Amino acid sequence: MSFSATIITLFPELFPGPLGASVLGRGLADSLWSLEAVQLRDFATDRHRTVDDTPSGGGAGMVLKPDILAKAIDTVSPAGDPRPRLLMSPRGAPLTQARAHELAEGPGAVIVCGRFEGIDQRVIDNRGLEEISIGDYVLAGGEVAAMVLLEAVVRLIPGVLGSADSHADESFENGLLEYPQYTRPQSFEGVDIPAVLTSGDHGKIRLWREEQSRMLTAARRPDLLQK
Repeated sequence: MSFSATIITLFPELFPGPLGASVLGRGLADSLWSLEAVQLRDFATDRHRTVDDTPSGGGAGMVLKPDILAKAIDTVSPAGDPRPRLLMSPRGAPLTQARAHELAEGPGAVIVCGRFEGIDQRVIDNRGLEEISIGDYVLAGGEVAAMVLLEAVVRLIPGVLGSADSHADESFENGLLEYPQYTRPQSFEGVDIPAVLTSGDHGKIRLWREEQSRMLTAARRPDLLQK
């Protein structure tokens, strides 16, 4: 069974977007993973297809209605669906490479994209939504965040990148940032490729890359070294 993603959104036309390009798009075309974008308004019951209401207790903005969203979730993810239910939210746990690996090894995900001021807390609690954040900032909605999550996950699915070694040395895979990369020409704007990389000594190359990774991590993300 391939990885299956279902997106609940007010803007299904945004998908697949960048997820349909390059190696991710080829993986989608080859059925290594699947994507379905579901229009939340299809579950509204009035002629205006209303999905939001004013926040209880006052305040600016609107909140997605619990009855409409719960119906959408129950329809796309009925009892027995093993896929985790995710909510893209700035107050969620940060998305990590480790969590991306966990999701990539699973059956897929149901992803709720919020809009306006958010969604009714009762849906989060009663439908077991796992809140995930892609960073300490606020977006207009969850769609772009969902694309970021899916890109991080789908590229880890076997066969999507073509080689299992393609992401082995990338940033965060081993707790460090990735070392610098170079390619021909040998000299560019007066700067040569480091001699060790063209030496043919794979042992020295490995040690150089490890040292560079540690130096970069210490300078830019010392918190990773502390972990």
